[in-house]
Amino acid sequence: MTMPTPYTVAVEDATPESGGNPSAGPVYRSIYAKDGLLQLPTGFESPWQFFSDSVKRNPGNRMLGRRRTNGDSKAGSYVWLTYQEAYDAAIRMGSAIRKCGVNPGDCCGIYGSNCPEWIISMEACNSQAITYVPLYDTLGANAVEFIINHAEVSIAFVQENKLASIFSCLPRCSTRLKTIVCFTNVSSVHKKEAEELGVSCYSWEEFYQLGSLDCELPSKQKTNICTIMYTSGTTGEPKGVILNNAAIMAEVLSVDHILLLTDKVATEEDSYFSFLPLAHVYDQIMETYCIYKGSSIGFWRGDIRFLLDDIQELKPTIFSGVPRVYDRIYSGILNKVSSGGSLRKMLFDYAYNYKLGYLSKGVPQEKAAPLLDKLVFDKIKEAFGGRVRLFLSGAAPLPRHVEEFLRVTSCATLSQGYESCGGCLTSIANVFTMMGTVGVPVTTIEVRLESVPDMGYDALSSTPRGEICLRGSTLFSGYHKRQDLTEDVLIDGWFHTGDIGEWQPDGSMKIIDRKKNIFKLSQGEYVAVENIENIFLQCPLITSIWVYGNSFESFLVGVAVPDQKALEDWARNHNVTGDFKSLCENLSARKYILDELNSNGQKHHLRGFELLKAIHLEPYPFDMERDLITPTFKLKRPQLLKYYKERIAQLYEEAKKAAKPIS
Repeated sequence: MTMPTPYTVAVEDATPESGGNPSAGPVYRSIYAKDGLLQLPTGFESPWQFFSDSVKRNPGNRMLGRRRTNGDSKAGSYVWLTYQEAYDAAIRMGSAIRKCGVNPGDCCGIYGSNCPEWIISMEACNSQAITYVPLYDTLGANAVEFIINHAEVSIAFVQENKLASIFSCLPRCSTRLKTIVCFTNVSSVHKKEAEELGVSCYSWEEFYQLGSLDCELPSKQKTNICTIMYTSGTTGEPKGVILNNAAIMAEVLSVDHILLLTDKVATEEDSYFSFLPLAHVYDQIMETYCIYKGSSIGFWRGDIRFLLDDIQELKPTIFSGVPRVYDRIYSGILNKVSSGGSLRKMLFDYAYNYKLGYLSKGVPQEKAAPLLDKLVFDKIKEAFGGRVRLFLSGAAPLPRHVEEFLRVTSCATLSQGYESCGGCLTSIANVFTMMGTVGVPVTTIEVRLESVPDMGYDALSSTPRGEICLRGSTLFSGYHKRQDLTEDVLIDGWFHTGDIGEWQPDGSMKIIDRKKNIFKLSQGEYVAVENIENIFLQCPLITSIWVYGNSFESFLVGVAVPDQKALEDWARNHNVTGDFKSLCENLSARKYILDELNSNGQKHHLRGFELLKAIHLEPYPFDMERDLITPTFKLKRPQLLKYYKERIAQLYEEAKKAAKPIS
């Protein structure tokens, strides 16, 4: 059944179940691509052209900026490299790479947090048609070793504080890795250690001097592999996602196309704040887009404590975040509003509801409540430097209440997107009905839903639900050296994402579940755990939660990170003393949060077996240092189970004892 909608158009009919294959819904495109998907213009062969063309247009414009650090470690103003300076550095570094015997098509690693050297290393590779392989800033040495060997990385650009990680695995990958270039300086000790293993180690300046501005650049083709991006993954070894030049360029052009039609494209006047990992495709596409448009990119210092200070100094116009970051911002603003007194809170609530009413009617952001923006919401805008006009959210669905709050209070457009191996959907600016969704297909992608009978999802029902499948020019080419995994997910040209989506009446897509994150309880009930966690996360008493169950148990337990202020307020009201850690161990506190979570679950119609029977309160947020979350803040369930294994066993024991009748 087709669904006529304002923002999507069906281009192929649904297909019924056949030969063991599940049924699939109609194929949809964005209304902005109804006559055909966006194609690369003739002559576009490599992202290098985006950079070199911007240099020709704006050689003296600011491109890459970082905070100047004074002798007392206090950060000063941003110091900038111009487009011409960054271009010259990329040419020289690319020339030096070739002098090390690295040829077009070979692999070069980049390991470190976001900084100008990261982008210059990437562009150096692009200039020479060398495949760059990002190494996640938060991956351990074992994963780094695996990627170096699996991708056959022969040269790596490495941040100084990551050298120890590289050197710890160097004895086991020195047959591949022959050259290390540090983003800054390198010690004589590290040089000697590398030389003993037959590896050359250079400082940034030494390697820069090795190169030349007078070098011939190789020809490039859109089918060349631009990057292999290893996903950290929630299970197993990292998988190398292959993206060719055409996919990267098409995705960048699709960002520009959708902004042109629905909002405002980036210009030389825009400034982008870089802090989400460049090792992930989401931020890399946005920064490549900024380079294409000649915008400036300012980098954070790499310390979350100074994030807002860096934003205040840069005063960006475009800000990309992930749900975890926006959720923290939301909680922080709510706490400030609540602590400002009843009169201020009453004024805030009035302004919020007034503006929300007009946004809900389709009034654009800047016209919904301009006076209240100045009187009430301006301080929130100033927290982001005062100039942000576009907020972007990706990597995971943004909770509806957080998205609504930011749309109302930020005085800027917020667009939520969805990215999976190069396939994208995005919400449309100022279309309020798309709140809580990841929007419509970008103009390079077609989307359909495939039924998942085991989970009760029917792509042909009146409310179509099923696995999101993508097809188009921005998709990845496959998993590097893993044809088996590629064949598992790329079937008849369709990429099966593993995410469960639901088409909305306006043609947008809502992520409602994850195909693989389901398990069966001992009584045979299937549990879609991510949906349950998302409902529990709407309880203001917690900031994170991991729900666990298995086929040997009949009920669920969980580990939650409480909101510290909420728990301390409860303790004060109930005359309970102790620090935050001891409060998390308090039985009454645990019962209080468990009851509140289950009450919230019942309000959202969770079934009895989907509620929690016991909970552990964790005082420390789930973090990457303990390998509990991915760099995009997704839960790593096997690692969480390993870390909390004993505590989970105790929770089951406690719950069973509490359920036993008194004899």
